[in-house]
Amino acid sequence: MSERTAAAADADASSQSDDDPTQTEVTSGATAVVRALENAGVETAFGVQGGAIMPIYDALYHSDIRHVTMAHEQGAAHAADAYGVVRGDPGVCLATSGPGATNLVTGIADANMDSDAMLALTGQVPSDMVGSDAFQETDTTGVTAPITKHNYFASSPDTVGDTVGEAFALAAEGRPGPTLVDLPKDTSLGETDREPGEARPPETCRPRTDPDDAQVEAAARAIEQAEKPLLLFGGGVVKGNATDVARNFATEHQIPVVTTMPGIGAMPEDDELCLSWAGMHGTGYANMAITHTDCLIAIGTRFDDRLTGGIDTFAPEAEVVHVDIDPAEISKNIHADYPVVGDAGTAIERIGAEMEHSPDAREWREQCLVWKDEYPMDYAAPEDEPLKPQFVVEALDEATPDETIVTSGVGQHQMWAAQYWTFREPRRWVSSHGLGTMGYGLPSAIGARLAADDDETVVCVDGDASFLMTIQELSVAVREDLDITIAILNNEYIGMVRQWQDAFFEGRRMAAGYEWCPQFDKLAEAFGARGWTVDSYDEVADAIEEALAYDGPSVIDFHVDPAENVYPMVSSGAPNGKFALSEDQL
Repeated sequence: MSERTAAAADADASSQSDDDPTQTEVTSGATAVVRALENAGVETAFGVQGGAIMPIYDALYHSDIRHVTMAHEQGAAHAADAYGVVRGDPGVCLATSGPGATNLVTGIADANMDSDAMLALTGQVPSDMVGSDAFQETDTTGVTAPITKHNYFASSPDTVGDTVGEAFALAAEGRPGPTLVDLPKDTSLGETDREPGEARPPETCRPRTDPDDAQVEAAARAIEQAEKPLLLFGGGVVKGNATDVARNFATEHQIPVVTTMPGIGAMPEDDELCLSWAGMHGTGYANMAITHTDCLIAIGTRFDDRLTGGIDTFAPEAEVVHVDIDPAEISKNIHADYPVVGDAGTAIERIGAEMEHSPDAREWREQCLVWKDEYPMDYAAPEDEPLKPQFVVEALDEATPDETIVTSGVGQHQMWAAQYWTFREPRRWVSSHGLGTMGYGLPSAIGARLAADDDETVVCVDGDASFLMTIQELSVAVREDLDITIAILNNEYIGMVRQWQDAFFEGRRMAAGYEWCPQFDKLAEAFGARGWTVDSYDEVADAIEEALAYDGPSVIDFHVDPAENVYPMVSSGAPNGKFALSEDQL
Protein backbone atom coordinates (compact mmCIF):
# COMPACT_ATOMS: atom_id res chain seq x y z
CA MET A 1 0.00 0.00 0.00
CA SER A 2 1.55 3.29 -1.10
CA GLU A 3 1.79 6.27 1.29
CA ARG A 4 1.49 9.94 0.47
CA THR A 5 3.37 12.53 2.46
CA ALA A 6 1.81 15.75 3.66
CA ALA A 7 4.01 17.69 1.25
CA ALA A 8 2.78 15.63 -1.70
CA ALA A 9 -0.80 16.14 -0.62
CA ASP A 10 -0.26 19.90 -0.40
CA ALA A 11 1.23 19.87 -3.88
CA ASP A 12 -1.77 17.96 -5.19
CA ALA A 13 -4.17 20.40 -3.55
CA SER A 14 -2.38 23.44 -4.96
CA SER A 15 -2.56 22.01 -8.48
CA GLN A 16 -6.34 21.56 -8.35
CA SER A 17 -8.54 23.98 -10.27
CA ASP A 18 -11.32 25.89 -8.55
CA ASP A 19 -13.79 23.40 -10.04
CA ASP A 20 -12.18 20.36 -8.38
CA PRO A 21 -13.84 18.89 -5.29
CA THR A 22 -12.51 20.06 -1.97
CA GLN A 23 -10.23 17.52 -0.29
CA THR A 24 -10.80 16.88 3.39
CA GLU A 25 -7.87 17.84 5.65
CA VAL A 26 -6.65 14.80 7.56
CA THR A 27 -6.54 15.46 11.30
CA SER A 28 -8.22 12.33 12.68
CA GLY A 29 -9.19 8.80 11.82
CA ALA A 30 -12.63 10.05 10.73
CA THR A 31 -11.22 12.65 8.38
CA ALA A 32 -8.83 10.03 6.99
CA VAL A 33 -11.87 7.82 6.23
CA VAL A 34 -13.59 10.62 4.34
CA ARG A 35 -10.37 11.56 2.54
CA ALA A 36 -10.01 7.93 1.41
CA LEU A 37 -13.54 8.03 -0.02
CA GLU A 38 -12.71 11.26 -1.84
CA ASN A 39 -9.51 9.73 -3.22
CA ALA A 40 -11.60 6.82 -4.52
CA GLY A 41 -13.90 9.21 -6.38
CA VAL A 42 -16.96 8.64 -4.20
CA GLU A 43 -19.64 11.24 -4.93
CA THR A 44 -22.66 9.90 -3.03
CA ALA A 45 -23.18 7.87 0.14
CA PHE A 46 -26.33 6.55 1.83
CA GLY A 47 -26.79 6.06 5.54
CA VAL A 48 -28.41 6.69 8.90
CA GLN A 49 -26.74 8.66 11.70
CA GLY A 50 -26.01 7.31 15.18
CA GLY A 51 -23.66 7.51 18.12
CA ALA A 52 -20.67 5.39 17.11
CA ILE A 53 -20.63 6.56 13.48
CA MET A 54 -21.06 10.23 14.41
CA PRO A 55 -17.36 11.15 14.03
CA ILE A 56 -17.47 9.99 10.40
CA TYR A 57 -20.55 12.10 9.77
CA ASP A 58 -18.88 15.06 11.39
CA ALA A 59 -16.03 14.67 8.91
CA LEU A 60 -18.51 14.36 6.03
CA TYR A 61 -19.89 17.77 7.05
CA HIS A 62 -16.83 19.36 5.46
CA SER A 63 -16.77 17.12 2.36
CA ASP A 64 -18.29 17.53 -1.09
CA ILE A 65 -19.54 13.94 -0.91
CA ARG A 66 -23.34 14.01 -1.05
CA HIS A 67 -24.92 12.12 1.82
CA VAL A 68 -28.48 10.85 1.51
CA THR A 69 -30.12 10.15 4.86
CA MET A 70 -32.30 7.10 4.45
CA ALA A 71 -35.28 6.12 6.61
CA HIS A 72 -33.79 2.73 7.55
CA GLU A 73 -30.35 1.18 7.26
CA GLN A 74 -31.64 -1.65 5.07
CA GLY A 75 -32.78 1.04 2.65
CA ALA A 76 -29.31 2.58 2.76
CA ALA A 77 -27.71 -0.72 1.76
CA HIS A 78 -30.17 -1.34 -1.08
CA ALA A 79 -29.78 2.22 -2.36
CA ALA A 80 -25.98 1.89 -2.32
CA ASP A 81 -26.24 -1.48 -4.06
CA ALA A 82 -28.42 -0.10 -6.87
CA TYR A 83 -26.27 3.02 -7.19
CA GLY A 84 -23.30 0.77 -7.82
CA VAL A 85 -25.20 -1.41 -10.30
CA VAL A 86 -26.15 1.60 -12.43
CA ARG A 87 -22.80 3.41 -12.10
CA GLY A 88 -20.53 0.41 -12.36
CA ASP A 89 -18.58 1.51 -9.26
CA PRO A 90 -19.06 0.45 -5.62
CA GLY A 91 -21.90 2.14 -3.79
CA VAL A 92 -21.25 3.32 -0.22
CA CYS A 93 -23.50 3.00 2.84
CA LEU A 94 -23.00 3.94 6.48
CA ALA A 95 -24.61 2.92 9.76
CA THR A 96 -23.89 3.12 13.44
CA SER A 97 -23.02 0.18 15.68
CA GLY A 98 -25.42 -2.44 17.04
CA PRO A 99 -28.85 -2.18 15.40
CA GLY A 100 -27.52 0.13 12.71
CA ALA A 101 -25.03 -2.49 11.60
CA THR A 102 -27.45 -5.40 11.90
CA ASN A 103 -30.05 -3.49 9.89
CA LEU A 104 -27.51 -3.34 7.05
CA VAL A 105 -27.11 -7.11 7.04
CA THR A 106 -29.98 -7.92 4.65
CA GLY A 107 -28.68 -5.41 2.12
CA ILE A 108 -25.11 -6.67 2.44
CA ALA A 109 -26.25 -10.27 2.01
CA ASP A 110 -28.25 -9.24 -1.03
CA ALA A 111 -25.22 -7.56 -2.63
CA ASN A 112 -23.10 -10.60 -1.82
CA MET A 113 -25.48 -13.04 -3.50
CA ASP A 114 -25.66 -10.88 -6.63
CA SER A 115 -21.92 -10.05 -6.72
CA ASP A 116 -22.63 -6.32 -6.46
CA ALA A 117 -19.74 -4.05 -5.46
CA MET A 118 -20.52 -2.12 -2.28
CA LEU A 119 -18.64 -0.67 0.69
CA ALA A 120 -20.30 -0.57 4.11
CA LEU A 121 -18.88 1.58 6.91
CA THR A 122 -20.15 0.83 10.40
CA GLY A 123 -19.52 2.56 13.68
CA GLN A 124 -18.33 0.50 16.64
CA VAL A 125 -17.97 1.04 20.37
CA PRO A 126 -14.46 2.09 21.55
CA SER A 127 -11.84 -0.67 21.22
CA ASP A 128 -11.38 -1.08 24.97
CA MET A 129 -15.12 -1.74 25.35
CA VAL A 130 -15.38 -4.35 22.60
CA GLY A 131 -16.51 -7.64 24.12
CA SER A 132 -18.08 -6.03 27.19
CA ASP A 133 -21.65 -5.96 25.83
CA ALA A 134 -21.50 -2.19 25.75
CA PHE A 135 -24.46 -0.09 24.64
CA GLN A 136 -25.20 -0.76 20.97
CA GLU A 137 -22.35 -3.23 20.63
CA THR A 138 -22.48 -6.05 18.08
CA ASP A 139 -19.71 -8.23 16.70
CA THR A 140 -20.18 -6.70 13.28
CA THR A 141 -17.19 -8.32 11.62
CA GLY A 142 -18.29 -11.69 12.98
CA VAL A 143 -21.88 -11.23 11.85
CA THR A 144 -20.91 -10.10 8.35
CA ALA A 145 -17.93 -12.37 7.68
CA PRO A 146 -20.02 -14.94 5.74
CA ILE A 147 -21.74 -12.30 3.58
CA THR A 148 -18.86 -10.01 2.63
CA LYS A 149 -16.01 -10.42 0.21
CA HIS A 150 -13.82 -9.30 3.13
CA ASN A 151 -14.31 -7.17 6.21
CA TYR A 152 -11.96 -5.17 8.42
CA PHE A 153 -11.78 -4.03 12.03
CA ALA A 154 -10.03 -0.66 11.92
CA SER A 155 -7.62 -0.55 14.85
CA SER A 156 -5.57 2.61 14.23
CA PRO A 157 -6.28 6.16 13.05
CA ASP A 158 -2.95 6.08 11.17
CA THR A 159 -4.00 3.19 8.93
CA VAL A 160 -7.78 3.50 8.76
CA GLY A 161 -7.72 5.66 5.62
CA ASP A 162 -5.69 3.11 3.71
CA THR A 163 -7.98 0.36 5.01
CA VAL A 164 -11.08 2.13 3.69
CA GLY A 165 -9.41 2.74 0.34
CA GLU A 166 -8.41 -0.91 0.12
CA ALA A 167 -11.92 -2.09 1.00
CA PHE A 168 -13.43 0.16 -1.66
CA ALA A 169 -11.06 -1.11 -4.35
CA LEU A 170 -11.43 -4.73 -3.29
CA ALA A 171 -15.21 -4.53 -3.66
CA ALA A 172 -14.79 -3.96 -7.41
CA GLU A 173 -11.74 -6.13 -8.07
CA GLY A 174 -12.21 -9.43 -9.87
CA ARG A 175 -15.61 -10.84 -8.98
CA PRO A 176 -17.37 -7.87 -7.34
CA GLY A 177 -18.96 -8.03 -3.91
CA PRO A 178 -19.57 -6.11 -0.70
CA THR A 179 -16.83 -5.22 1.77
CA LEU A 180 -17.16 -3.69 5.23
CA VAL A 181 -14.99 -1.63 7.56
CA ASP A 182 -15.93 -1.56 11.25
CA LEU A 183 -14.84 1.71 12.84
CA PRO A 184 -14.36 1.81 16.63
CA LYS A 185 -15.05 5.25 17.99
CA ASP A 186 -11.55 5.71 19.38
CA THR A 187 -10.09 4.97 15.93
CA SER A 188 -12.38 7.55 14.34
CA LEU A 189 -11.65 10.20 17.00
CA GLY A 190 -7.93 9.45 17.27
CA GLU A 191 -5.50 12.06 15.94
CA THR A 192 -3.48 11.48 12.78
CA ASP A 193 -2.06 13.50 9.92
CA ARG A 194 -1.30 10.49 7.75
CA GLU A 195 -2.63 10.90 4.25
CA PRO A 196 -4.33 7.81 2.84
CA GLY A 197 -3.03 6.57 -0.48
CA GLU A 198 -5.04 5.88 -3.59
CA ALA A 199 -7.72 3.21 -3.38
CA ARG A 200 -6.15 -0.08 -4.39
CA PRO A 201 -6.88 -3.73 -3.57
CA PRO A 202 -4.54 -5.77 -1.38
CA GLU A 203 -1.46 -7.24 -3.02
CA THR A 204 -2.79 -10.72 -2.30
CA CYS A 205 -5.85 -10.09 -4.51
CA ARG A 206 -4.73 -11.08 -7.98
CA PRO A 207 -7.68 -12.44 -9.96
CA ARG A 208 -6.76 -14.14 -13.19
CA THR A 209 -8.04 -11.93 -16.00
CA ASP A 210 -6.24 -13.49 -18.99
CA PRO A 211 -7.28 -17.14 -19.42
CA ASP A 212 -4.90 -20.02 -20.01
CA ASP A 213 -3.99 -20.64 -23.67
CA ALA A 214 -4.93 -24.32 -23.53
CA GLN A 215 -8.34 -23.52 -22.02
CA VAL A 216 -9.03 -20.95 -24.75
CA GLU A 217 -8.01 -23.33 -27.51
CA ALA A 218 -10.14 -26.19 -26.19
CA ALA A 219 -13.19 -23.94 -25.83
CA ALA A 220 -12.75 -22.57 -29.35
CA ARG A 221 -12.55 -26.04 -30.87
CA ALA A 222 -15.69 -27.15 -29.01
CA ILE A 223 -17.68 -24.14 -30.24
CA GLU A 224 -16.51 -24.60 -33.84
CA GLN A 225 -17.73 -28.19 -33.89
CA ALA A 226 -21.13 -27.50 -32.31
CA GLU A 227 -24.31 -27.97 -34.32
CA LYS A 228 -26.59 -26.42 -31.70
CA PRO A 229 -24.46 -23.79 -29.91
CA LEU A 230 -26.06 -21.56 -27.31
CA LEU A 231 -24.60 -18.58 -25.48
CA LEU A 232 -25.68 -18.03 -21.87
CA PHE A 233 -24.90 -14.49 -20.68
CA GLY A 234 -24.91 -14.14 -16.89
CA GLY A 235 -24.58 -11.14 -14.63
CA GLY A 236 -20.81 -11.36 -14.97
CA VAL A 237 -21.06 -10.14 -18.56
CA VAL A 238 -22.69 -6.93 -17.30
CA LYS A 239 -20.50 -6.51 -14.22
CA GLY A 240 -17.37 -7.19 -16.26
CA ASN A 241 -18.36 -4.48 -18.76
CA ALA A 242 -18.15 -7.16 -21.45
CA THR A 243 -21.55 -6.49 -23.05
CA ASP A 244 -20.24 -5.06 -26.33
CA VAL A 245 -17.68 -7.85 -26.74
CA ALA A 246 -20.28 -10.51 -25.96
CA ARG A 247 -22.82 -9.05 -28.40
CA ASN A 248 -20.23 -8.82 -31.15
CA PHE A 249 -19.24 -12.46 -30.60
CA ALA A 250 -22.87 -13.61 -30.80
CA THR A 251 -23.52 -11.56 -33.92
CA GLU A 252 -20.30 -12.51 -35.71
CA HIS A 253 -20.84 -16.23 -35.18
CA GLN A 254 -24.66 -16.11 -35.33
CA ILE A 255 -25.10 -18.00 -32.08
CA PRO A 256 -28.46 -17.69 -30.25
CA VAL A 257 -28.34 -16.12 -26.79
CA VAL A 258 -30.19 -16.70 -23.55
CA THR A 259 -29.50 -14.72 -20.38
CA THR A 260 -29.90 -15.22 -16.68
CA MET A 261 -32.07 -12.73 -14.80
CA PRO A 262 -29.00 -10.73 -13.62
CA GLY A 263 -27.79 -10.83 -17.22
CA ILE A 264 -30.92 -9.17 -18.61
CA GLY A 265 -29.88 -6.45 -21.05
CA ALA A 266 -26.56 -8.05 -21.92
CA MET A 267 -28.14 -8.83 -25.30
CA PRO A 268 -30.90 -6.62 -26.76
CA GLU A 269 -34.12 -8.51 -26.18
CA ASP A 270 -35.51 -7.37 -29.53
CA ASP A 271 -32.54 -8.90 -31.38
CA GLU A 272 -33.51 -11.98 -33.39
CA LEU A 273 -30.70 -13.97 -31.77
CA CYS A 274 -31.94 -13.23 -28.24
CA LEU A 275 -34.23 -15.76 -26.61
CA SER A 276 -34.58 -13.64 -23.44
CA TRP A 277 -33.92 -15.12 -20.01
CA ALA A 278 -34.09 -18.72 -18.86
CA GLY A 279 -34.95 -20.51 -15.65
CA MET A 280 -37.94 -21.00 -13.37
CA HIS A 281 -40.01 -18.22 -14.94
CA GLY A 282 -37.96 -17.69 -18.07
CA THR A 283 -39.35 -17.91 -21.57
CA GLY A 284 -40.37 -21.27 -22.93
CA TYR A 285 -38.10 -20.83 -25.93
CA ALA A 286 -35.07 -20.02 -23.76
CA ASN A 287 -35.64 -23.14 -21.69
CA MET A 288 -36.17 -25.26 -24.79
CA ALA A 289 -32.89 -24.01 -26.22
CA ILE A 290 -31.04 -24.93 -23.02
CA THR A 291 -32.66 -28.35 -23.04
CA HIS A 292 -31.57 -29.15 -26.60
CA THR A 293 -28.26 -27.32 -27.10
CA ASP A 294 -25.20 -29.49 -27.74
CA CYS A 295 -22.73 -26.78 -26.67
CA LEU A 296 -23.62 -24.33 -23.90
CA ILE A 297 -21.20 -21.39 -23.73
CA ALA A 298 -21.91 -19.96 -20.27
CA ILE A 299 -20.24 -16.65 -19.44
CA GLY A 300 -20.28 -15.06 -16.01
CA THR A 301 -22.91 -17.21 -14.32
CA ARG A 302 -22.88 -19.29 -11.15
CA PHE A 303 -25.61 -21.68 -12.34
CA ASP A 304 -27.97 -21.09 -9.43
CA ASP A 305 -30.95 -23.38 -8.89
CA ARG A 306 -33.52 -20.90 -10.23
CA LEU A 307 -31.71 -21.09 -13.56
CA THR A 308 -30.88 -24.77 -13.70
CA GLY A 309 -33.92 -26.49 -12.21
CA GLY A 310 -32.74 -30.05 -11.62
CA ILE A 311 -28.96 -30.15 -12.01
CA ASP A 312 -29.01 -33.70 -13.39
CA THR A 313 -31.37 -32.65 -16.17
CA PHE A 314 -29.87 -29.24 -17.00
CA ALA A 315 -28.65 -28.93 -20.61
CA PRO A 316 -28.59 -32.75 -20.82
CA GLU A 317 -27.25 -32.94 -24.38
CA ALA A 318 -24.59 -30.24 -24.03
CA GLU A 319 -20.90 -30.00 -23.55
CA VAL A 320 -20.43 -26.98 -21.29
CA VAL A 321 -17.94 -24.17 -21.83
CA HIS A 322 -17.89 -22.16 -18.60
CA VAL A 323 -16.16 -18.77 -18.50
CA ASP A 324 -15.85 -17.13 -15.10
CA ILE A 325 -13.35 -14.92 -13.30
CA ASP A 326 -13.95 -16.83 -10.05
CA PRO A 327 -12.42 -20.32 -10.27
CA ALA A 328 -14.58 -21.43 -7.34
CA GLU A 329 -17.65 -21.26 -9.60
CA ILE A 330 -16.22 -23.61 -12.22
CA SER A 331 -17.95 -27.01 -11.88
CA LYS A 332 -19.45 -25.98 -8.52
CA ASN A 333 -23.00 -26.71 -9.66
CA ILE A 334 -22.75 -27.71 -13.32
CA HIS A 335 -19.74 -29.68 -14.58
CA ALA A 336 -17.63 -27.67 -17.02
CA ASP A 337 -16.25 -29.76 -19.88
CA TYR A 338 -14.24 -26.74 -20.99
CA PRO A 339 -13.40 -24.43 -18.07
CA VAL A 340 -12.07 -20.95 -18.90
CA VAL A 341 -10.96 -18.89 -15.91
CA GLY A 342 -10.64 -15.20 -16.68
CA ASP A 343 -12.27 -11.85 -17.24
CA ALA A 344 -15.41 -12.19 -19.36
CA GLY A 345 -14.46 -9.67 -22.03
CA THR A 346 -10.88 -10.87 -22.32
CA ALA A 347 -11.95 -14.52 -22.51
CA ILE A 348 -14.55 -13.87 -25.21
CA GLU A 349 -12.05 -11.93 -27.31
CA ARG A 350 -9.42 -14.64 -26.91
CA ILE A 351 -11.84 -17.43 -27.83
CA GLY A 352 -13.09 -15.46 -30.82
CA ALA A 353 -9.55 -14.83 -32.05
CA GLU A 354 -8.73 -18.51 -31.68
CA MET A 355 -11.76 -19.72 -33.65
CA GLU A 356 -11.05 -20.50 -37.30
CA HIS A 357 -14.68 -20.60 -38.38
CA SER A 358 -18.18 -20.19 -37.01
CA PRO A 359 -20.25 -23.25 -36.12
CA ASP A 360 -22.68 -24.41 -38.80
CA ALA A 361 -25.88 -23.63 -36.91
CA ARG A 362 -28.40 -22.45 -39.51
CA GLU A 363 -30.90 -25.21 -38.79
CA TRP A 364 -30.49 -24.64 -35.05
CA ARG A 365 -31.26 -20.93 -35.40
CA GLU A 366 -34.39 -21.79 -37.37
CA GLN A 367 -35.45 -24.21 -34.64
CA CYS A 368 -35.05 -21.48 -32.01
CA LEU A 369 -37.35 -19.23 -34.06
CA VAL A 370 -39.90 -22.04 -34.24
CA TRP A 371 -39.87 -22.28 -30.43
CA LYS A 372 -40.45 -18.53 -30.24
CA ASP A 373 -43.61 -19.02 -32.30
CA GLU A 374 -44.71 -22.09 -30.36
CA TYR A 375 -44.27 -20.60 -26.87
CA PRO A 376 -44.95 -16.87 -27.17
CA MET A 377 -45.03 -14.63 -24.13
CA ASP A 378 -48.71 -13.74 -24.23
CA TYR A 379 -51.66 -13.63 -21.86
CA ALA A 380 -55.43 -13.39 -21.93
CA ALA A 381 -56.97 -10.04 -21.01
CA PRO A 382 -60.78 -10.35 -21.17
CA GLU A 383 -62.56 -7.04 -20.65
CA ASP A 384 -64.88 -8.60 -18.09
CA GLU A 385 -61.97 -9.62 -15.82
CA PRO A 386 -59.79 -7.44 -13.57
CA LEU A 387 -56.79 -5.55 -14.94
CA LYS A 388 -53.94 -7.85 -15.91
CA PRO A 389 -50.51 -7.00 -14.47
CA GLN A 390 -48.76 -7.96 -17.71
CA PHE A 391 -50.76 -5.28 -19.52
CA VAL A 392 -49.60 -2.68 -17.01
CA VAL A 393 -45.94 -3.60 -17.50
CA GLU A 394 -46.26 -3.42 -21.27
CA ALA A 395 -48.02 -0.05 -21.01
CA LEU A 396 -45.24 1.32 -18.81
CA ASP A 397 -42.61 0.04 -21.22
CA GLU A 398 -44.37 1.61 -24.19
CA ALA A 399 -44.73 4.98 -22.43
CA THR A 400 -41.07 5.27 -21.36
CA PRO A 401 -37.80 5.72 -23.27
CA ASP A 402 -35.87 2.64 -24.41
CA GLU A 403 -33.11 3.12 -21.84
CA THR A 404 -35.39 3.51 -18.83
CA ILE A 405 -33.98 2.07 -15.59
CA VAL A 406 -36.38 -0.42 -13.99
CA THR A 407 -36.07 -1.52 -10.38
CA SER A 408 -38.30 -4.04 -8.65
CA GLY A 409 -39.08 -5.73 -5.40
CA VAL A 410 -39.38 -9.52 -5.29
CA GLY A 411 -42.35 -11.68 -6.17
CA GLN A 412 -44.82 -12.02 -9.02
CA HIS A 413 -44.44 -8.37 -10.01
CA GLN A 414 -40.69 -8.89 -10.41
CA MET A 415 -41.25 -11.78 -12.81
CA TRP A 416 -43.83 -9.87 -14.86
CA ALA A 417 -41.48 -6.89 -15.09
CA ALA A 418 -38.63 -9.11 -16.27
CA GLN A 419 -40.89 -10.97 -18.72
CA TYR A 420 -42.84 -8.14 -20.31
CA TRP A 421 -40.41 -5.21 -20.34
CA THR A 422 -38.08 -5.22 -23.34
CA PHE A 423 -34.55 -4.44 -22.19
CA ARG A 424 -32.00 -3.37 -24.78
CA GLU A 425 -29.08 -2.17 -22.67
CA PRO A 426 -27.19 -3.40 -19.59
CA ARG A 427 -27.55 -1.82 -16.14
CA ARG A 428 -31.17 -0.93 -16.88
CA TRP A 429 -32.64 -3.84 -14.87
CA VAL A 430 -31.96 -3.52 -11.14
CA SER A 431 -33.42 -6.19 -8.88
CA SER A 432 -32.70 -8.67 -6.11
CA HIS A 433 -31.94 -12.04 -7.63
CA GLY A 434 -30.03 -14.49 -5.45
CA LEU A 435 -31.36 -13.45 -2.04
CA GLY A 436 -34.86 -12.57 -3.27
CA THR A 437 -35.29 -9.59 -0.95
CA MET A 438 -38.80 -8.18 -0.75
CA GLY A 439 -38.67 -4.43 -0.26
CA TYR A 440 -35.69 -3.96 -2.56
CA GLY A 441 -37.61 -1.96 -5.17
CA LEU A 442 -38.17 1.49 -3.63
CA PRO A 443 -34.76 2.07 -1.97
CA SER A 444 -33.03 0.71 -5.07
CA ALA A 445 -34.99 3.20 -7.18
CA ILE A 446 -33.60 5.96 -4.97
CA GLY A 447 -30.05 4.72 -5.49
CA ALA A 448 -30.62 4.26 -9.22
CA ARG A 449 -32.11 7.75 -9.56
CA LEU A 450 -29.06 9.35 -7.93
CA ALA A 451 -26.70 7.30 -10.10
CA ALA A 452 -28.53 7.97 -13.36
CA ASP A 453 -28.21 10.94 -15.64
CA ASP A 454 -30.78 13.68 -15.10
CA ASP A 455 -32.53 12.94 -18.40
CA GLU A 456 -32.91 9.22 -17.69
CA THR A 457 -36.23 7.78 -16.49
CA VAL A 458 -36.42 5.57 -13.39
CA VAL A 459 -39.44 3.34 -12.80
CA CYS A 460 -39.96 1.00 -9.84
CA VAL A 461 -42.30 -1.91 -10.51
CA ASP A 462 -43.33 -3.12 -7.07
CA GLY A 463 -45.84 -5.35 -5.38
CA ASP A 464 -48.13 -4.32 -2.55
CA ALA A 465 -46.38 -6.66 -0.09
CA SER A 466 -42.87 -5.64 -1.18
CA PHE A 467 -43.76 -1.94 -1.12
CA LEU A 468 -45.04 -2.17 2.45
CA MET A 469 -41.68 -3.54 3.63
CA THR A 470 -39.74 -0.36 2.80
CA ILE A 471 -42.49 2.21 2.22
CA GLN A 472 -40.80 4.58 4.69
CA GLU A 473 -38.16 5.31 2.04
CA LEU A 474 -40.80 7.27 0.14
CA SER A 475 -40.07 10.05 2.62
CA VAL A 476 -36.49 10.12 1.32
CA ALA A 477 -37.61 10.34 -2.30
CA VAL A 478 -39.82 13.32 -1.41
CA ARG A 479 -37.22 15.04 0.76
CA GLU A 480 -34.56 14.68 -1.94
CA ASP A 481 -37.05 15.65 -4.68
CA LEU A 482 -36.29 12.57 -6.75
CA ASP A 483 -38.14 12.01 -10.00
CA ILE A 484 -39.13 8.36 -9.77
CA THR A 485 -42.35 6.62 -10.75
CA ILE A 486 -43.51 3.71 -8.59
CA ALA A 487 -45.99 1.31 -10.17
CA ILE A 488 -47.57 -1.04 -7.64
CA LEU A 489 -49.10 -4.21 -9.06
CA ASN A 490 -51.53 -4.56 -6.19
CA ASN A 491 -53.26 -7.94 -5.90
CA GLU A 492 -53.65 -7.78 -2.08
CA TYR A 493 -51.52 -10.89 -1.73
CA ILE A 494 -47.95 -11.92 -1.21
CA GLY A 495 -48.57 -13.13 -4.71
CA MET A 496 -45.85 -15.67 -5.28
CA VAL A 497 -46.60 -17.30 -1.92
CA ARG A 498 -50.27 -17.52 -2.87
CA GLN A 499 -49.35 -19.04 -6.26
CA TRP A 500 -47.20 -21.71 -4.63
CA GLN A 501 -49.82 -22.46 -1.99
CA ASP A 502 -52.43 -22.99 -4.70
CA ALA A 503 -50.09 -25.17 -6.76
CA PHE A 504 -48.27 -27.22 -4.12
CA PHE A 505 -50.17 -26.87 -0.82
CA GLU A 506 -53.69 -27.73 -2.00
CA GLY A 507 -54.81 -24.13 -1.93
CA ARG A 508 -54.25 -23.57 1.79
CA ARG A 509 -53.62 -19.81 1.72
CA MET A 510 -52.01 -19.33 5.09
CA ALA A 511 -50.65 -15.81 5.77
CA ALA A 512 -50.57 -14.99 2.06
CA GLY A 513 -53.37 -12.46 1.69
CA TYR A 514 -54.70 -9.32 3.29
CA GLU A 515 -58.19 -8.74 4.60
CA TRP A 516 -57.37 -5.05 4.36
CA CYS A 517 -54.84 -3.12 2.31
CA PRO A 518 -53.97 0.58 2.63
CA GLN A 519 -54.87 3.10 -0.03
CA PHE A 520 -51.46 3.63 -1.54
CA ASP A 521 -52.46 6.76 -3.45
CA LYS A 522 -53.51 8.40 -0.18
CA LEU A 523 -50.33 7.23 1.53
CA ALA A 524 -48.28 8.71 -1.28
CA GLU A 525 -50.02 12.06 -0.84
CA ALA A 526 -49.43 11.89 2.92
CA PHE A 527 -45.72 11.45 2.28
CA GLY A 528 -45.75 14.44 -0.07
CA ALA A 529 -45.68 12.46 -3.31
CA ARG A 530 -48.40 12.26 -5.97
CA GLY A 531 -50.73 9.27 -6.02
CA TRP A 532 -53.16 7.59 -8.39
CA THR A 533 -55.40 4.53 -8.17
CA VAL A 534 -56.17 2.58 -11.34
CA ASP A 535 -58.88 -0.07 -11.53
CA SER A 536 -59.55 -0.49 -15.24
CA TYR A 537 -57.82 -0.71 -18.60
CA ASP A 538 -59.09 2.65 -19.83
CA GLU A 539 -57.45 4.44 -16.87
CA VAL A 540 -53.98 2.97 -17.38
CA ALA A 541 -52.54 5.19 -20.12
CA ASP A 542 -53.65 8.50 -18.58
CA ALA A 543 -52.38 7.63 -15.11
CA ILE A 544 -48.98 6.57 -16.49
CA GLU A 545 -48.72 9.74 -18.59
CA GLU A 546 -49.56 11.98 -15.63
CA ALA A 547 -47.20 10.15 -13.25
CA LEU A 548 -44.28 10.29 -15.68
CA ALA A 549 -44.94 13.97 -16.35
CA TYR A 550 -44.87 14.82 -12.64
CA ASP A 551 -41.43 16.10 -11.64
CA GLY A 552 -41.05 14.23 -8.39
CA PRO A 553 -41.96 10.92 -6.72
CA SER A 554 -45.23 9.45 -7.97
CA VAL A 555 -47.10 6.30 -6.98
CA ILE A 556 -49.66 4.50 -9.15
CA ASP A 557 -51.66 1.85 -7.32
CA PHE A 558 -52.76 -0.57 -10.04
CA HIS A 559 -55.47 -2.89 -8.73
CA VAL A 560 -54.68 -6.02 -10.72
CA ASP A 561 -56.27 -9.44 -11.00
CA PRO A 562 -55.60 -11.26 -7.69
CA ALA A 563 -55.98 -14.64 -9.42
CA GLU A 564 -53.30 -14.04 -12.06
CA ASN A 565 -50.24 -16.32 -11.90
CA VAL A 566 -46.75 -16.16 -13.37
CA TYR A 567 -46.13 -18.51 -16.29
CA PRO A 568 -44.14 -20.17 -17.77
CA MET A 569 -43.01 -21.94 -14.61
CA VAL A 570 -40.49 -24.71 -14.05
CA SER A 571 -41.27 -26.52 -10.81
CA SER A 572 -38.43 -26.47 -8.29
CA GLY A 573 -35.88 -29.12 -9.27
CA ALA A 574 -37.68 -30.07 -12.49
CA PRO A 575 -36.08 -30.14 -15.96
CA ASN A 576 -36.09 -26.76 -17.75
CA GLY A 577 -37.84 -28.26 -20.75
CA LYS A 578 -40.79 -29.36 -18.58
CA PHE A 579 -42.12 -25.86 -17.99
CA ALA A 580 -45.79 -25.36 -17.22
CA LEU A 581 -47.97 -22.84 -19.01
CA SER A 582 -50.85 -23.25 -16.54
CA GLU A 583 -51.44 -24.64 -13.05
CA ASP A 584 -52.85 -27.94 -14.31
CA GLN A 585 -49.49 -28.66 -16.00
CA LEU A 586 -47.46 -28.42 -12.78
